[in-house]
Parts: sequence; C-alpha cells; structure tokens
Amino acid sequence: MNSRSKKPGNSRQVDGHVARKRFGQNFLTDESVIRGIVTAFGPVPGQNVVEIGPGLGALTRELLAALGRLQVVEVDRDLAAALPLRLLNEGELVVHQADALKFDFRTLARGPHDLRIIGNLPYNISTPILFHLLAQADAIADMTFMLQKEVVERMTAAPGCGDYGRLSVMLQVRCEVEWLLDVPPEAFSPPPKVDSAVVRLRPHATPRYNCVDEKRLQHLLTSAFNMRRKTLRNALKGQGSPEQIEAAGIDLGLRPEEVDVATWVRLSNLLGPEGHHE
Repeated sequence: MNSRSKKPGNSRQVDGHVARKRFGQNFLTDESVIRGIVTAFGPVPGQNVVEIGPGLGALTRELLAALGRLQVVEVDRDLAAALPLRLLNEGELVVHQADALKFDFRTLARGPHDLRIIGNLPYNISTPILFHLLAQADAIADMTFMLQKEVVERMTAAPGCGDYGRLSVMLQVRCEVEWLLDVPPEAFSPPPKVDSAVVRLRPHATPRYNCVDEKRLQHLLTSAFNMRRKTLRNALKGQGSPEQIEAAGIDLGLRPEEVDVATWVRLSNLLGPEGHHE
C-alpha cells in the first residue's frame, strides 16, 4: 500500500526499495494498523478481492493468508516484479502491472457486484481513482481505501457540516460511505505529512436516488458550492427560475451546504436541459 508524501526530500529506502515520489509511495509498516484494516475489511475465502497499490506487500500478505487467492494492480514495475518473490508460497497472487487510473476492473469480475477492492490510494490522485471505479460500479461489491483524512471527512460529511460539499454529494448519491478508522503518519515509512483514515464505500445495488443525469448534477454542485456562503437564491442564478425551484418545495434561503443529497438530486432533475435557463 502506498500514499502520498508532500515533501520532495521524503524519499528513502524501505526494505530494499527506494520510495518513489512520482508514484506517491509511503509504505504501511505498522502491524497493528494492518491487522485493524484487515479486520475491518473482513476478507472471506472465495471472494474476488483486488488490492490497488500493494507496494511491498505488507497488507497483501495478510489478505493472502485470509483469502488464499488475491489479485493486485501495481503501477511500479519493480514492485510488481518483486512482489511474487516476496510472497512466494503464501497463496495464489495474480499481479497486474498497470495504472489503476486506466485499468478496466470489469475484466476481473466474475459477474455483477463481484469485486471487493482495497488499497491505499496515492493521495494526489485519490479522487480521480474513486470516480474511475464508480464508473465501473456494476462490477463492484465494496471498496475499502486508505486516504488522506481530510478527504474522508469530506466524503462522509452530512448536510450542515463545513466539510459537506460536491464530493460528499456525488459519492453519497452512488454509495453508502462509512468511516472505519484513523491512521497516524508514523504507521508509514517514510511518514507522510498528513493524517490518514480508512473508509468503505458500498455502491448501491439498486439506485437510492433517481438521478437522471449525474454530469448535470456535478455541474450544478460545482456552480453552487463555488458560492457556498450564498443562499440558493443567489448560488443558483441562471440555473432556473426561483418560482420553478420554490414550486418543487425547495427553500431558496438555504445555503448549499444545508441541502441534503435527495434535494440536490431533485434540483438536478428539475433543472435539467428542459428546465435550464441561461
């Protein structure tokens, strides 16, 4: 597992491998944290589990012991080549040397909602990877990730909270999002300059919200949260007439961060192409 280190001087050798800044490599080394993540994840033999960014294999070893078979996606060619040797005779390990941002995870699924995905995502590209995976959510049962703590705060935030915003809504439309545990910097080598946390996302097997156009929703959220201190009456100017919005029972006196997920979806559907006013 690897995460992002913010300072260029943080590269160092870990277990014979030089952590590479361009891949955002900070290796998880704390055994109690590793056990905590595996326990929270709950692997069961026979499940189709994929680990993103196995790194030096600290978590991989524990997952293999629990599962017997594991697939991993690793962008670093040196690590991908070395991992089977590190974990020789510890289980069936299938290594895909590839960039997770471009990888088609559907090719690994045996059927709908089959994949369980786990990993420590490089913090500088964590959000793009999340949305890349959500585009393939029909193949995924759940995802458990180590991320920068402030990102997890935004992912799990509820309406009325300062961390609640576009990311909160877009993820919660598609998934149940659960904060599992915190991880301090000293659990890694080299230690990152930020706190981390582990979060689980379970894509809804059947849509919880009837969102007609997610791109339209994302555009609406971006516009509104760029003016998060303003009321909806001002933040949604040009998005539709106030009468149209109020007729749907939506309070234009609310600020964007006070609007719940269901209402954002309702607004997006209401102000779709047919209701959009420039």
